[in-house]
Amino acid sequence: MRLLYQFPTWLQRLYRGVVWRMDASSKVVYLTFDDGPIPECTPGVLDILARYGVKASFFMVGENAERYPELVARVRAEGHTIGNHTYHHMRGHQSCTKTYVADALCGEGVLATKLVRPPHGRMRFSQKKAILAAGYTVYLWDVLTHDYNPRYSVEKILSIVQRYTRNGSIIVMHDSMKSRDRMLKALPLVIEDLQSRGYRLEALNASV
Repeated sequence: MRLLYQFPTWLQRLYRGVVWRMDASSKVVYLTFDDGPIPECTPGVLDILARYGVKASFFMVGENAERYPELVARVRAEGHTIGNHTYHHMRGHQSCTKTYVADALCGEGVLATKLVRPPHGRMRFSQKKAILAAGYTVYLWDVLTHDYNPRYSVEKILSIVQRYTRNGSIIVMHDSMKSRDRMLKALPLVIEDLQSRGYRLEALNASV
């Protein structure tokens, strides 16, 4: 079952040069949100993060960011990190390398960041090589919450975080319509659980 929530070690070795987990020597974890920003969800996430005084990272879809620049500005103003989730939420495994890289570069033009996360966590080796060569840092994750899955309850999402989070974990949630209701209910519980276990919640380093 671990395969559902964490990438196996053999796959991490295949995708060298990609960041899966941060420094394991410190009791710090990293909440990340994919697929936004959208007005129906992202403000709620920001309100919760502010309530608990924690920072996070938002891997944004370029066309969403272009549509809602006020949300991009708010994320930045509140001290969170912005990453690139391609311009059209492009599936790397279904796209040629030239098209995929062009879409990622288009997203960077809107978001002004060198942090990238491929949608669905999937990209071809040639795409990874090209993205890294263009000066990006590619972040995947250490814990996948499945908050987008309607079969997963709030309690199940919390239990995944409780079981699999460790020092340096990069945790993925989604500020999307598909995830909204479950995620907004789970997020405060996740933060409270992590803080109760002595973890600091920080944003990824935008200057990497």
